[in-house]
Amino acid sequence: MSKRYLDCTASEIQKMTGRELTEAIAGSEGRILVCETIGAVRPMLGDVTNAEFVSAMGADMIILNLFDVNAPVIQGLPDVPQEDMIREVKRLTGRAVGINLEPLEADSVSAVETNGEWNLISGRAATVENARKAIEMGIDFIVLTGNPGVGVTNSAIIHTLRRYREEFGDRIMLIAGKMHAAGILAESGENIITEEDARAFAGAGADVILMPAPGTVPGITMEYIRGLVSSVHKLGRLTLTAVGTSQEGADAATIREIALMCKMTGTDLHHLGDSGYVGMALPENILEYGKVIRGVRHTYHRMASSINR
Repeated sequence: MSKRYLDCTASEIQKMTGRELTEAIAGSEGRILVCETIGAVRPMLGDVTNAEFVSAMGADMIILNLFDVNAPVIQGLPDVPQEDMIREVKRLTGRAVGINLEPLEADSVSAVETNGEWNLISGRAATVENARKAIEMGIDFIVLTGNPGVGVTNSAIIHTLRRYREEFGDRIMLIAGKMHAAGILAESGENIITEEDARAFAGAGADVILMPAPGTVPGITMEYIRGLVSSVHKLGRLTLTAVGTSQEGADAATIREIALMCKMTGTDLHHLGDSGYVGMALPENILEYGKVIRGVRHTYHRMASSINR
């Protein structure tokens, strides 16, 4: 039986395959916190990466958003070759590190406009070539999802999942789903993800199904997500509830309420997005969320454990 991720040291995390990572998360019984960061913006602490900051506040896993595999930028990182940036983040944090890649259909466009910074560029597209580059750079998992207004559809995610699983097997953990409509208004509210979508994601090879956290998207209740989580678990897959609507920058009382609702859904992974202001969640909210889902002992253990262990 694999060791639960909750108790793993940096050296143990470093050695995990995609399958081992999935099993270690499953053994942690819903107490794993995943934080999203943007490396291309100025870090909140100036000369310390946002990835290091979220780790210091108790994040168990890190997602790098807006990461261009062709021209990677992580501000605050020591001067290393581009091909070594992911490995350097892993060395400095001792965490499992993943990236978002965004699948698109040729005939699907966004129904809404948003800030130009989210516009999809070639190095963020969910192609097999980009995934291979990310794996060669040392990535532990890939998240197939859509940023605001990009126009990512669930059918595009399913198609990409099949290609990735055929190409990469169990080398990499695959997370798939949407935390908001991502510009497709027909897939908003409860239509962001349905039981049918979840089954399709699982059948196409997703290890983890991503869905909005209760209270973060209009119409997404604890009861609705509880039903989805239960159906996904029956399929033998894990779930991630995501706070991707800038509520990672809400007040602490709201964060605690969302965290407790997510815990009640039975989810395996808890996610906080990158827009407290911009670049990462508010640090105090990372701490508060962690304490709600696992208490102070495990939260402080993650914060205090040396990356040299």
